[in-house]
Amino acid sequence: MTTMTETSARFREFKMPDVGEGLTEAEILKWFVQPGDTVTDGQVVCEVETAKAAVELPIPFDGVVHELRFPEGTTVDVGQVIIAIDVAPGSGDAPAPAAAAPAQEPAAEPEAEAEPKGRTPVLVGYGVAESSTKRRPRKGASAAPEAAAVAAAVQAELNGHAAPAAPAAPAAAVPAQGGRPLAKPPVRKLAKDLGIDLATVVPTGKDGIITREDVHAAAAPAAAPAAAPAPAPAAGAPAVAEAPAVVSDSARETRIPVKGVRKAIAQAMVGSAFTAPHVTEFITVDVTRTMKLVAELKEDKDMAGVRVNPLLVIAKALLVAIKRNPEVNAAWDEANQEIVQKHYVNLGIAAATPRGLIVPNIKDAHDKTLPQLAAALGELVTTARDGKTSPAAMAGGTVTITNVGVFGVDTGTPILNSGESAILAVGAIKLQPWVHKGKVKPRQVTTLALSFDHRLVDGELGSKVLADVAAILEQPKRLITWA
Repeated sequence: MTTMTETSARFREFKMPDVGEGLTEAEILKWFVQPGDTVTDGQVVCEVETAKAAVELPIPFDGVVHELRFPEGTTVDVGQVIIAIDVAPGSGDAPAPAAAAPAQEPAAEPEAEAEPKGRTPVLVGYGVAESSTKRRPRKGASAAPEAAAVAAAVQAELNGHAAPAAPAAPAAAVPAQGGRPLAKPPVRKLAKDLGIDLATVVPTGKDGIITREDVHAAAAPAAAPAAAPAPAPAAGAPAVAEAPAVVSDSARETRIPVKGVRKAIAQAMVGSAFTAPHVTEFITVDVTRTMKLVAELKEDKDMAGVRVNPLLVIAKALLVAIKRNPEVNAAWDEANQEIVQKHYVNLGIAAATPRGLIVPNIKDAHDKTLPQLAAALGELVTTARDGKTSPAAMAGGTVTITNVGVFGVDTGTPILNSGESAILAVGAIKLQPWVHKGKVKPRQVTTLALSFDHRLVDGELGSKVLADVAAILEQPKRLITWA
């Protein structure tokens, strides 16, 4: 299913699709094409980052790139046109591409053919059905002309030209006769957090809607009054504007916009920490026999071609512990006031990536043999490091493992992945003095920490799960006798 419109028989526009169920926006990370480049059906033209993952977008038709509507680094709402394609090059003089929109708002688009009502086209799933609710008309004159005039003035100033004359417009976003400024709920929250009165913000969004960038622009004078105006672009510069880089207020501070994966992490962690009552238990265990098993598995011909490490055995140990204590594998349904017990395990593995922490999961991990589990772990880690993890791979997790030991950390108190019942933190495996068979000997030792949702998991159940994992790692032969 594609996301495009036809402005004529010659030019087609491709819109930002919903690359994951329910997502409303995505940031353009990188363009792989420029105006004048030839593209073919299925060719990847850009990479975007949503709140869940980085995704490559293919173009659904052949032609020549006519216009890129947004620069790299811009956050674009789902449904906005991001690229225009000339599908019949050479058939006549093409109109000049419109200048790239200032800040993060699109240039004015010609009215396209009416699209059929119903669900918004998406890349994953069917998207959200079109709402039948209509916004109440605003009283007085529309704010759109004023917003267009402001945008034109800003663009003209950036291009080093005088701004065209425009009708006088109020400096605030207050609609005539005291109407309420138009803004989406996240934008209102942002304004509240920054202490900005929306009535003082000049809107640049479509139909006079205040955007995030408008709020940031209103806050910018207070944060950086001495900021110098941006220099005009050099002659011959490309039509696509450069997105603003990291905002630095001074030599002593650097301010980085919170968006994409980092924004999703923050929201998920806050939601989890202040929704689910966390309890964390710890146990220190001798894993010398597990390390010997790992060494033996590396030489096993049945494990050839897959990566074998302690995390593999730990993952299998947790799966066996869940099989012995199935009540731990559950979710809390707040809306229906129900505990939902899962009869499958989608095992999440926390992975540190250049874009932040993500938690893809291995679907139906409980059904996999050790070689299958090893292959799935290897693929999951490789995909995550390459930044290619799909939103679907991060959905539906039931329990998670986070391996803080790779950083030399002994243990921690992990926060639950939102919607899950438990998370196991694995500390560094170190050679330590340990009482073994009545004598102090050097042994391979680690500390495990299990956090769980105390609404779902009582202390007894959580202790049993953690003790079972530790017992298996101490005596790996239990993987056979307990499985």
